[in-house]
Amino acid sequence: MRKQFRRSRLTSAIARVLLVDDNPTSRLTLQTVLEAGGYDVDAAASAAEAVGKMDRREYELVLSDLQMESPEAGLQVIAHARMMEYQPATALITAYHQGRDPSRDRAVLIEPQDVPGLLTKVANLISERATRRLERELRQAHAGC
Repeated sequence: MRKQFRRSRLTSAIARVLLVDDNPTSRLTLQTVLEAGGYDVDAAASAAEAVGKMDRREYELVLSDLQMESPEAGLQVIAHARMMEYQPATALITAYHQGRDPSRDRAVLIEPQDVPGLLTKVANLISERATRRLERELRQAHAGC
């Protein structure tokens, strides 16, 4: 009985990730990698599907392919995520930068071919989000005193 309780507590602590990619092979591969890394992953095949999922469930991280049904679909997903009250971390997934300088882009560009790098970036983004959220809650608590 004790083991089951520990497992259920652990399961509820897993970070939720929304993965958005219109390519079924890429989506399934990345979902498998993220789940093997210990994340609870929901997948969406379009910007519209991703928006609906974000409106129904809270995510710690939203990862979106840059280009899907339109060249700007990935940016639209990220923009919607940033408007959510729960403020998930966000990143774009792309196999190529198309002349973009990742250091100058507000959205983090993650290359899916680098699996260890992908998992490290995902962990860092989720950690940074948790830190920002904690700092915000502490500021609110001090403002109320």
